[in-house]
Amino acid sequence: MKAFTVVTGRVAPLNRANVDTDQIIPKQYLKSIHRTGFGDYLFDAWRFEDEGDIGVTPNERRLNRSFVLNLPEHQGAEILVAGRNFGCGSSREHAVWALMEYGFRCVVAESFADIFFSNCFKNGLLPIVLDGEKVEELFQLVAQDPALSITVDLPAHNVLSRQ
Repeated sequence: MKAFTVVTGRVAPLNRANVDTDQIIPKQYLKSIHRTGFGDYLFDAWRFEDEGDIGVTPNERRLNRSFVLNLPEHQGAEILVAGRNFGCGSSREHAVWALMEYGFRCVVAESFADIFFSNCFKNGLLPIVLDGEKVEELFQLVAQDPALSITVDLPAHNVLSRQ
């Protein structure tokens, strides 16, 4: 686990509420108990237009070019901003592993499902709870500037946008 106290990174906006763990990492990819190999299948049904299977790489599949993580301006984002109740559904730790392996270090949302929230801390993914108005402000800022970076500063208890 790569620890940090401050992280600055580009933002990927996922303006959807009630994103459950099966949407984060679908059940057909849960055949491994290792903590690796899940990033390729993150948000699988949304990222791709065809059905995938273990061992089929993203390069061999048809991308959904309109999905936020497939847009060039959000490639390499380290901070995911999402809607309320992120990580609801089953208690699969694989969802956190997939987010981290994809490259996210932090998820910002109005609220998180309890077990997902706990799994984040156990695995080194930082979940940040912000007031709904602040989350909406981040969505608006990234809509205005798709290359938006924000800084999450744990010691200062701040989330700052950097334009």
